[in-house]
Amino acid sequence: LNAGASPDGPRVSLNDLLVKAVAGAHARVPEMNVVWTPEATRSFATTDVAVAVATDRGLVTPVVRDVGSLSVSAVAARVADLAARARAGRLKQDELEGGSISVTNLGMHGVEEFAAIINPPHAAILAVGAVREEPVVEDGALVVGQVLRVTLSVDHRPVDGVVAARWLAAYRDLVENPVRILA
Repeated sequence: LNAGASPDGPRVSLNDLLVKAVAGAHARVPEMNVVWTPEATRSFATTDVAVAVATDRGLVTPVVRDVGSLSVSAVAARVADLAARARAGRLKQDELEGGSISVTNLGMHGVEEFAAIINPPHAAILAVGAVREEPVVEDGALVVGQVLRVTLSVDHRPVDGVVAARWLAAYRDLVENPVRILA
């Protein structure tokens, strides 16, 4: 994706693809695109995804709006912009509000897997670990594969375990077939 891109444009990271896959999984399992309120479970028509950003002042989770309608390069540009402004302390309050799910990635720190705590009022958080080479079976043969572990935590008030399992299956399908993320 980056090979033919403009040198002035955003570079697409693995995390950008994973954020885009969240929107694809939400489209396939819209019951996950919800939040819990004291009055009722609220559903959303668009997928707004919060992305964890480490700053000198602590962790913040700016929200990328309507990820499903964006190209992967547009997701990359928005994430890069939000992250830069988060580190500079220049985010607006409304950029920290909304969304139904957060993505937090510790892979760049070598963390293989972890469980993350849900950021209320979100219904879920996806914890992303490092990609590692591991032995895998492919067509009956043992080969070296690239393995990525994710952990989904959900608020069971608006989302039950069966819905979460369906969502994870949809997410895994997208990540294992990345051309579908771009479709």
